[in-house]
Amino acid sequence: VQLQASGGGSVQAGASLRLSCAASVRTLHNFAMGWFRQAPGKEREFIAAITRSGGATSYTDSVRGRFTISRGNAKNTVYLQMNNLKPEDTAVYYCAANYDGYGVYTTSGEYDYWGQGTLVTVSS
Repeated sequence: VQLQASGGGSVQAGASLRLSCAASVRTLHNFAMGWFRQAPGKEREFIAAITRSGGATSYTDSVRGRFTISRGNAKNTVYLQMNNLKPEDTAVYYCAANYDGYGVYTTSGEYDYWGQGTLVTVSS
């Protein structure tokens, strides 16, 4: 499975962006999905996750209420809507897929496939 993250860019604080993660498979219904990010000089951190069904989600505290993970009508795509962006959100954002799990997964080791990353830069 190949994942392609897109939608990053350079924006000012308070703006919104929507990241997309498109998979090479016809559908992601067998995959729990997640988003992570890595800021310069920092470790990769969990941002958001969603179950195979889309019925449950999880967010790290710093983005809860501002970011929303969702599954698209195109069954091979997952989104991360990011609102009220802050300079501390600046990072490379990665999508990831867990094959055949039924939960929400918050650690990188629980994911089987990774996208290449898309850069988000937020200026003050």
